[in-house]
Amino acid sequence: MSAAPPAWGVQYTLSLPSEDAARAAAAELSGMGHRLTAVRVHDHFRFVPSSFWCGKPSMDPELEGWWQVFSLAVYSGYERMALEPLFRSERIRVARVARAHGGFHQGDSEGHAATLEGVFTRDGLVHERAGADVVLPSHLPKDPVRPPAGPPWKSSEVGDPAVLVQAVVAVAERMYGSAEDAPDAVGWLLDEEFAFGEPYGSTGDFLGDLADAVAHQGTCTDATVEAVPFLTELVCDDSVAPGSRLVLLGDLLRLAASGPAAEVSLADRITALGGGWEESAAEYLTRRAIGSELPRLLSRWENESDAVRFALAALTALCGSRDQRALSGLAVLPTPAGNSRADVVSLVAALLSDDREGLVPALDGLASWSPRVAEKAASPNVELQSLGLAILPGLVLEDVTSGIVAEPDLP
Repeated sequence: MSAAPPAWGVQYTLSLPSEDAARAAAAELSGMGHRLTAVRVHDHFRFVPSSFWCGKPSMDPELEGWWQVFSLAVYSGYERMALEPLFRSERIRVARVARAHGGFHQGDSEGHAATLEGVFTRDGLVHERAGADVVLPSHLPKDPVRPPAGPPWKSSEVGDPAVLVQAVVAVAERMYGSAEDAPDAVGWLLDEEFAFGEPYGSTGDFLGDLADAVAHQGTCTDATVEAVPFLTELVCDDSVAPGSRLVLLGDLLRLAASGPAAEVSLADRITALGGGWEESAAEYLTRRAIGSELPRLLSRWENESDAVRFALAALTALCGSRDQRALSGLAVLPTPAGNSRADVVSLVAALLSDDREGLVPALDGLASWSPRVAEKAASPNVELQSLGLAILPGLVLEDVTSGIVAEPDLP
């Protein structure tokens, strides 16, 4: 007989506006079968004399005076991957508990239950159910059946890494001349150390480094805004391989959606704190910079592949443009009814035409087969327009990049 899989643990963290609210939420989590539940004032270790953090400024001053709940839940009997659909429903359920008590689900971490229990900080422990496991349903939930994918796009190669690097550097030299005159996110391409460095083993590695230089870990900054014209030039440059141009267009999609994506992820927190959403200046300026480059990108519409047109239509929607060419062009893309692409196209069309009524069925259709969308849509605090914009890049890129042919790594 094979050994039973190790029990898996998830530690959930909730933020609540008062000690009473935190204790009430902790009692509810304990009643759901959580093994260990602790309640502590926010930034607890700032008030512990022996702690490194004692007396230091809060890392999150907005939550000054709030309380946190730390709760360990243990799930036994299944391998981790089999539990994924259950964990999604558990996160939704825990977030609902937090909202019911005026707070929000701040995050979670997971690992082997024995490890997490061993390192669980027991300061403020209010409930302990020794050896308790969360009672699982007789049949674990499964992800919904995904509809068939749309018709394949024309294959597009990313090109040899050395050739791509050469093309990108040539564009940088043409636009800026030298590293001193280039934006911070581009200057490294014109630096002597880069020119004489080790060659890239794959095109994907280089494109990843370029994306990270423009927006480190996806975060927009002033350097990101300055680099938008450079990314646009690369997307429009025919010396850059078609697959790489599509990847770069995907970078613009993600950057344009950075504000809405943050709004959706923070919706419960924003509501609990009683404030309104305001995207960062860099996120706003990045999207506006991309919007100012849209006319140039769309001027190439007739000469682009269907996959690029699909991505361009999505980018137009993300920038809030009502360009009729993108809307009419979207309607003639290869999108038979009954496949996943049809649902994504419905979302793009609703956003392009500012059709609030059409947005609801489009999002419902996507949530019916995409667990990621369903989880984001579960909070009543998420605004539908923002949700549509936030999820759009991932859905479009998942579709169009299926036709990208990557170069194999060099031996």
